[in-house]
Amino acid sequence: MIHDPYIIPPLPPDWAFEPPAPLRPLGCRLNFELPGLGGGWRVCTPGGMVLTGEPVPLSGVFGRGGILRVGDMVLRPYRRGGFLRHFNQRTYRTHLRFAAEHAVHRGLWESGFPTVEPLGYAWRPRGFGVEGVLFTRMAEGEAWPKRWDLSSARATDIHRAIRSLCDWGLWSPDLNATNVILPPQGGALFLDWDRARFEPVGTNLWPRYHARLIRSLQRLGAPMEAFEAIGSASRP
Repeated sequence: MIHDPYIIPPLPPDWAFEPPAPLRPLGCRLNFELPGLGGGWRVCTPGGMVLTGEPVPLSGVFGRGGILRVGDMVLRPYRRGGFLRHFNQRTYRTHLRFAAEHAVHRGLWESGFPTVEPLGYAWRPRGFGVEGVLFTRMAEGEAWPKRWDLSSARATDIHRAIRSLCDWGLWSPDLNATNVILPPQGGALFLDWDRARFEPVGTNLWPRYHARLIRSLQRLGAPMEAFEAIGSASRP
């Protein structure tokens, strides 16, 4: 059987979250203008929802910059990281990377997994390729590195969510502490599903997630309590 990493597989039998009502199918608009980002976009949103309002730069967020808030929506332009960013910061060969992230994110939301609501994506020609923007619902809260003092309940929520990703077979290579949001009402929300993909059944993902998060916490200078939240007995 051929394995497709972007087809959403069935939920595990002991899935920890309650699925909500599914989102509406995407509708696309051509040559659309996005607030703060100019025109010429092909925009795909649930039911063809229109984005309007004054764009406000989001300050104090982790990431590569350029993130805007429009009403209760967040617009996150795609920006490359690593060494390649010095030569090509925001041009991609096709729009498929943006579509793949939205598909995985949508699958997570419709499974009840604790993430922000996905609201579509957009792309337009740029140079010899395209540039893209991802749309999500704004979620109140602070990034985990801004308040390391987790309650035992929040630590359990984070650990349970990561274990659930492992059980479902979803590998997200960009999952790190800065992509965990702590809402004021409790719990934890997980962001950024760029390059996330479903691995073949039986793949043991916990060691990969554990090592990835350990590196993230070390770089951020996290205290002992943060390592305990992901199942590490001591700070490396």
